[in-house]
Amino acid sequence: MSKFLITQSANGEYRFKLNAGNGETILTSEGYTTKAACDNGIESVKKNAPNDARYERLTAKDGRAYFNLKAGNGQVIGTSQMYSSEAGRDNGIESVKKNAPEAQVVEPVA
Repeated sequence: MSKFLITQSANGEYRFKLNAGNGETILTSEGYTTKAACDNGIESVKKNAPNDARYERLTAKDGRAYFNLKAGNGQVIGTSQMYSSEAGRDNGIESVKKNAPEAQVVEPVA
């Protein structure tokens, strides 16, 4: 089963990762100043993931492919890992579309 894993960094920022059922990270968030904002980011991913128009397909300077998932307001809510090919990136997008809406949220350990 896929999961959103919430972590808190040493500087107090919250982040989430979306992991596929095999444990592979398929999407990572930016840092959030509060847990509530991080939770809202997860809800935004769940809401926007099925919409193909929300994916920005990109190529890094070194030629590797990746994508951003954007909210309706155009704000980036998650960034993928780097892929060696466009086909790999496109498979990653399909994985987010499939896994994000039903993924469970794993809270940080206090």
